[in-house]
Amino acid sequence: MSPVTAGVLQLLALISALALAYRPLGDYMARVYSSEKHYKPEKWIYKAIGANPSAEMRWPAYLRAVLAFSAVSVLFLYVLQRLQGSLPGSLGFVSIDPDQAFNTAASFVANTNWQSYAGEQAMGHVVQTGGLAVQNFVSAAVGMAVAVALVRGFALPRALRAGGTPTRTGELGNFWSDLVRGTVRILLPISVIGAIVLVACGVIQNFAGIHEVGQFLGGTQQWNGGAVASQEVIKELGTNGGGYFNANSAHPFENPTPFSNLFEIFLILVIPLALTRTFGRMVGNLRQGYAILATMGVIWIAFTGLMMWTEFAHHGPALELAGGAMEGKENRFGIGASAIFSVATTLTSTGAVNSFHSSYTGLGGGIQLLGMQLGEIAPGGVGSGLYGMLIMAIIAVFIAGLMVGRTPEYLGKKIGTREIKLAACYILITPALVLCFTAAAMALPTPANSMANTGAHGFSEILYAYTSGANNNGSAFAGLNADTQWFNSTIGIAMLLGRFLPMVFVLALAGSLAEQKPVAATAGTLRTDKPLYAGLLVGTILIITGLTYFPALALGPLAEGLAS
Repeated sequence: MSPVTAGVLQLLALISALALAYRPLGDYMARVYSSEKHYKPEKWIYKAIGANPSAEMRWPAYLRAVLAFSAVSVLFLYVLQRLQGSLPGSLGFVSIDPDQAFNTAASFVANTNWQSYAGEQAMGHVVQTGGLAVQNFVSAAVGMAVAVALVRGFALPRALRAGGTPTRTGELGNFWSDLVRGTVRILLPISVIGAIVLVACGVIQNFAGIHEVGQFLGGTQQWNGGAVASQEVIKELGTNGGGYFNANSAHPFENPTPFSNLFEIFLILVIPLALTRTFGRMVGNLRQGYAILATMGVIWIAFTGLMMWTEFAHHGPALELAGGAMEGKENRFGIGASAIFSVATTLTSTGAVNSFHSSYTGLGGGIQLLGMQLGEIAPGGVGSGLYGMLIMAIIAVFIAGLMVGRTPEYLGKKIGTREIKLAACYILITPALVLCFTAAAMALPTPANSMANTGAHGFSEILYAYTSGANNNGSAFAGLNADTQWFNSTIGIAMLLGRFLPMVFVLALAGSLAEQKPVAATAGTLRTDKPLYAGLLVGTILIITGLTYFPALALGPLAEGLAS
């Protein structure tokens, strides 16, 4: 079987598995977030944190809860790293330096999982399991909670809560209830099953210490054990991406076989895609969810096809002998599976890697960058992909309204001045962070010293780092030494602002929509559940991204790709 055929068959198998999980998982998540029942373990959690899960919140209260919980999480994880040297199970590792501890705390709380350290050489069992793995769960649950709050903004006040009682106008639910349910009822059960599958595939799960395994280049080689399977499953399922080992999902202890590789890609994509059905179910129109799913699917399949083409294209005798661009890719996965994984991880906010992105062709690196610069919406991160796509849906409806001279409407809610301003602020935040920090790093002398390459590829390293950080992706271009005070501080700031400033505008928009009374559809209302609108949405996303980032892409991956 040729490598191209193997890659295509793996892609078809992945699509089939996602299709099988789409309906039951999407419907289940809709029931989770609509139920008024609280399970006993959830009640224990509410009692421990002093929260009333039945108290409805308007958007300012919901936002305060999100920010307060995240601030406490950053502080807890920072302190845990700073105290590592005094904790049991530290494996002899010293406490993390202040700038790197801040960067890591910001990264995992912001669902980015950017790592400027080698996990097996810096973090002990307590920090890995009690700190980083915990944040993998709750940071994903925060994103899902914000997405559900926005969906309720569209659905209310015409939607009814379970039991048939109308909610008061402007209320978006309860953050603590959404957070706990997302963790306990969705992420945790799937992670338990997924961890068992990964252990069966050969992923390690233990609390072993550092042990010698033999000679390596004249010296002793040491390997760490760890609770890898339990962290690996949630790093993919929660679109987090932070690896237990420096090689991430290219390491055989994290991702040993082609089947485990395909299973991890499935974990990355399954919740973001299924949330479109949850959206359709909660707003009372499944076709609306299908339109969003179609938009995500078209972009994802197009990017995957382009990536496979660029990496399989044979330019020069070395690539012809290897069957494609094999540099930086694992032989056990090959080009096809590596390309599928790369697109899945950059089009979501995952950031996990099973190959080294800096070694992709120039155009392949450009596809990775563009995937993140779309805003992580196809299908995007857990929760953040859905609310990011819904923001773009509002922009598309607004553009269509301008073309026909009608007040734009989406799901029965008018998109007025306030709504479009909030949506515009959302789409401007991340590009501003990426381009401003990249320009500063290129202009100052010290950051440029961290670049392993010069020219277009060196510029791509810097652009990739801030694109990954501000978009809460977390993957790296490998050639950049990011463990400096400048990059630890600025990327940390970019991650926090890129995560939580958009949430401010999303929740404000949700509150504004929830306060509106729905308007009846007329003959002139734009049908947002049709292929024509899905095509308009795809075009809107590509045009906005292209106009924003094309000059920077032209200086980096496009220049490199055209020169090769």
